[in-house]
Formats: sequence, structure tokens, C-alpha cells
Amino acid sequence: MHFQRNDIIGPYTVAFPHKQGAYAETYRVKDASGKSRFLKLIDYNRLERNQVDDDGSVIEIEIAKDLQHHNLCRFIDSDSLIIGGSQYEWFTTEFVSGETLAQKIARDEDVSVYEVKTIASTILSALSYLHSRPRPIIHNEITIQNVMLNLAGGLSDLKLIDFGHARFLNQTPSKPRLDELNPFYLAPERFSGVCSVQSDIYSVGALMYHSLYHKLPWHIDVSQIDNRDVIGRILDERDKELALPPLDLFEFDEQLTNIIAKALCYDADGRFKSAEEFSKALSGEITVERQSTKRRILSQPSKSVGADIPMAQKKEGEGFDAIAGMEDLKQQMREEVLEPLHNQEEYRRYGVTIPNGMLLYGPPGCGKTFFAKHFAEEAGFNFMCITPATLKSRYVNATQENIAKMFKEAEENAPTIIFIDEFNELVPNRDGDVHEMSRSAVNEMLAQMDRTGEKGVFVIGATNYPNTIDPAILRAGRLDKKYYVGVPDKEARAAIFKLYLTKRPYDFGLDYVALADLTENYVSADIQLIINRASLSALHKKSKITMELLREAIANTRPSLDIAELHKYEQIRNEMNGEQTPSKKRPRVGF
Repeated sequence: MHFQRNDIIGPYTVAFPHKQGAYAETYRVKDASGKSRFLKLIDYNRLERNQVDDDGSVIEIEIAKDLQHHNLCRFIDSDSLIIGGSQYEWFTTEFVSGETLAQKIARDEDVSVYEVKTIASTILSALSYLHSRPRPIIHNEITIQNVMLNLAGGLSDLKLIDFGHARFLNQTPSKPRLDELNPFYLAPERFSGVCSVQSDIYSVGALMYHSLYHKLPWHIDVSQIDNRDVIGRILDERDKELALPPLDLFEFDEQLTNIIAKALCYDADGRFKSAEEFSKALSGEITVERQSTKRRILSQPSKSVGADIPMAQKKEGEGFDAIAGMEDLKQQMREEVLEPLHNQEEYRRYGVTIPNGMLLYGPPGCGKTFFAKHFAEEAGFNFMCITPATLKSRYVNATQENIAKMFKEAEENAPTIIFIDEFNELVPNRDGDVHEMSRSAVNEMLAQMDRTGEKGVFVIGATNYPNTIDPAILRAGRLDKKYYVGVPDKEARAAIFKLYLTKRPYDFGLDYVALADLTENYVSADIQLIINRASLSALHKKSKITMELLREAIANTRPSLDIAELHKYEQIRNEMNGEQTPSKKRPRVGF
């Protein structure tokens, strides 16, 4: 903890250092009038990229500013400070004197049905407010630890706290970190990086189950399971029907078990449609029929099962001019891809094959998605941006139908570029330990990708793990071209700094070459983060973005990839190019 009792943070005096977490510290503080407040001190340099908005603002603080509900802590103020050369952001909210629901459950032998219903209904009131904001907010971490019971009032005065993992609904989804979140409270789709109103509803169902049964739903001991296998084991367990045995509690009845089962349904569309509907069920306004919690397996899915495939739309923009560096790759694209696509008749006359697609692979954060979008602008074609979550389904045949639907949309609006991010998740190697539905999805992709170039459809797949893709997808006639998008070189890094700073209030004495020298092995996403941090510092100081601020941001930003990871990707690149990895000589022993 950086501060102790009686230390000063902004206009506040520390009364009690509370807790130190992965990226933040919390304190009980007093303001100038002696009133207690809750203060959260955030280490800006420890934040994940998805915790920071495009303008460099901390999302948790932006959300806190927007909250005005009786069951959510009221925002007071915020500011930044420098500690040991590192940037920190802090904000304060009202202080709640009480205990968490976890503490109450540990203290009380039993929590009554009335108490559980009241707590759940109150949480749902707060969620209804969050989900209906002009920019809807998903809490993403509803647990018994994040429900604060106000000892000065009743259960309806509780506060839903800790928005550290909360996100605006329109933000790009991200996969949860299991070292920071309790996986047994997470809805199945959260493991794929999807969050929604229904994922919060699932967590409320898990909270009710935990409070009543004193155990988590579908709980298994994961301490002896490899981290890579934890999610799979948890989801396999949820393929079993949820145990809801009767409890010797007053008011515990079949209707309550039906409500919990619906909230904990594997499929999101089987859960309550809204927090308000969930609340009406708890109050008895609507009756809930008993349903299975297991994921539904249908041979012929209904129309509602199909995914909403994004429409093919023409992208307007600067094209390759918006991409800093990557000159060799851009020239290669012009010659090998754009030229054939724009002159298909001429290429057919000479019997030259029209390319069907390409694979962009390399380390995360190097600009694969960014490149693909600007490639579509350069080509002047319609563009479809697809994620595996859009296409994949737990229903039998539904994923195949979604893939077919995607290609049909592309063909009807040809010429069209289909961009599929995290391509390896959609078409995993069938020789590995994959589910039969994944094998069927690969087969469908193979069938659909035959001669797509001749139909005016070009597929771009992006991945960090090309070696996990089914080899048949990468053979000639499918993804014909494979391009490595690696860590930007010195020239590219200087260009990235210049490009990202152009539209900001920067000091005209910036030395882009010197900045490039300081950021060897930094990926483009790292550089963008550096610029955002320097921009935020300049904003607080009401100054221009200077070399000093940029150097400070660089010093406080570690590269996303270490040397070992970079070597791993170089090895993958060699393998993709059909090159042999040089064997290491056995070290000599002795002198």
C-alpha cells in the first residue's frame, strides 16, 4: 500500500488502508469536513487495454461518474497523481458502513428466503437502471463479495459495488481473467468474451443459489486442473442438470427453484429477458415454468437460433494511407491481392488463379485487425467484420447454417471482403481434441471457401495462433496467401508515433526517431497506449504532448511481448514458411 493512516491523497486524509489488488488499492478516507469516503487508487500502468477508453480515460471512473441510483455508490470526485514517476488515477464515492453479503452468510448459519429474495430484487433494480442507460452498462462481477449491506438501513438499502470489470455494452468484448474473477458466477458465454444483460442475470441466479445452498452452482475443485483446461471442465459440468434439492426453509417452494433454474439456463435466450422480468418473477407477478438448465441440442434449430450476420457495407476511409509502416506488406498486397481482385477478367484470360483469401498472423497487438479494415478501404469493396462468437452456436447444425448465411450475404453483395478475427477459434485443427460440432464447422468452411474469389468474395482470417488452424483451410484454393504481421521495425514505430499524434495537441519539437529508439519490441497497440497515457497527462497539466511526457509514458509501459514470446512467433513464422528451425547445439561441458 502506498499510503498509511493520516497520509494525504488529494483533498482527503487516509483513515484506514483497506485492500491491495492487481491494479488498484482501496482506502477509507475523510474529506475536509470529516465525512468518510471510499477512495480507489488505480495504477494506470497496470491496467489492461480493455480497461482504458480510446481517449485514455479509465472506464471504471467514467462509469462511476454516470451512476445515480439508490443502490449504487454515488460518485464524489476524481483526479490523478504521480507516485515514484508512475501515473495513478483516483476517484472517491460515498462510504457505506456495513458488511458484504459474503460476510453475512459466513456469520449467519442460514439466510432466509425472504432475505435472499429482497437482496436479489434490490440488485435487479440496480441492474435494470444500469442496463437501461443511454449507454448500457454491464456489471460483469456480481458476487456475494460485491454486495454491501448497509447496517444503517434495511436490505433494500444495499449497494452493488466494484465496477472494475464493468463495461459499456457497445465496447469490444474481452475474455475474462480467471485469476481475477470467480468462474462459477460467470455465464457460459462470458468465457468466449461475450457479455450482455443475460450474463448479469446469470450471475444474480448464481448469487441466489450460493446464498441459499451455501455452495456454488456446478462447483468443482479446479485447484488440480491445468489453467488451460479449467473453462472446458466447468462448461462440461454445466452440461449436467443443475441440482436444486428442496431446503427446509420457510417460503422455499417449487416456484423459487424454477426461477433460479431459468436464471441459470446455459443458453442466454433461455434466461429472463431483463432484470425487470426477473424481479417480477420474484415478486409473484409472473409464474415461471420449470425448465432444463442444460444447453439445448436441436437437430433443426428454429429461426431464432440463427445469428445476426453483419451486413456487407462499403468502408470509406484513407485505405493504406492510414497505416503507418508495413510498406513491404502493403506493396505485396497491392501486387498479389488487389491487382488480381480488380482485374479478374484479365487474370482469367491468362489462366491465372484469383485468390480466395489470406491469413494475417502474428503476435497480438501488431495491427492485424487494423490492417484488414484499411485493406477493405483500399480495395473499395463491401466489408463484413465477423467474430467466432457471431457464428458459433451450441445448437446442432446452427454454426454451419450461420457460416452458410455469412457467405450468402457476401455473395449477394459482391465484391465483398469477409474479415474473421480469432480465426483459429472457428476452424480448429480437426486432428486435435475438438467437439464434433467444431469439426462440422470446419467442413462447412471448407465447402463454402471453394472458388470464393470467382464469386467476388475474399476472406481474410486473423489469428495469433496459426499453428492451431486446421491445415486444410490453409491449403491452396482456400486461404491462398499467408502474411506475417510482426513487431513494427524502427521506421514503422516512428511512423506510428507520427500518425497517432497528428490530430492531437503535440509539441512541434517531437523527435519521432528518438521515440522509436526507446520502443524496440513494442507492438503498435503498446505505442497507442503510450500516446494515450501521455495525452491524458498533458490534459491534466493543460499542456501540449511533449517529449518529456512521452518518455515518461514509455518508461511506465512495459512491452506486451517478452523476448521468449517473440522467439516463439519467429519460430511459428518459419514453420508457416516451410523453413526448418535451426537446431540448438549441445552446450560443451567443462573447459
